[in-house]
Amino acid sequence: MPTPYLHLTDQPLDTQEAIDRASSDAAGAVDVFLGIVRNKTADRPVVRLEYEAYDPMALREMEKIAAQAAERWPVQGLSIVHRKGTLHIGDLAVVIAVSTPHRREAFEACRFVIDTLKETVPIWKKEVFEDGEIWVSAHP
Repeated sequence: MPTPYLHLTDQPLDTQEAIDRASSDAAGAVDVFLGIVRNKTADRPVVRLEYEAYDPMALREMEKIAAQAAERWPVQGLSIVHRKGTLHIGDLAVVIAVSTPHRREAFEACRFVIDTLKETVPIWKKEVFEDGEIWVSAHP
């Protein structure tokens, strides 16, 4: 697998760039996951989300996830891009793109990447409501 594209930013995410960086002539499939800020959590209206990350450790963990995915599936390219800072309803929080020769592997690898990212990468999310705020456990 070529070097994966791993990026943390406080700027709006570019889905097409993540897809382009994960694409490969050897891949017949690119699976993409988009994490979008929704307007509600457990029937509480969300005003905004605030993400914080410890960048050096987060990027190292993303590297580990990419390597694990490449060990399990024939990954031809991979992008993991996560937003930091204040995000509003409808904003993109995360883009995962994984290319493989066939669709099944792309779906499986993409799901593995987002699920593992949420479990192991030190990115913290605060949900802000009209009547308060809470830090959400990213590591269930």
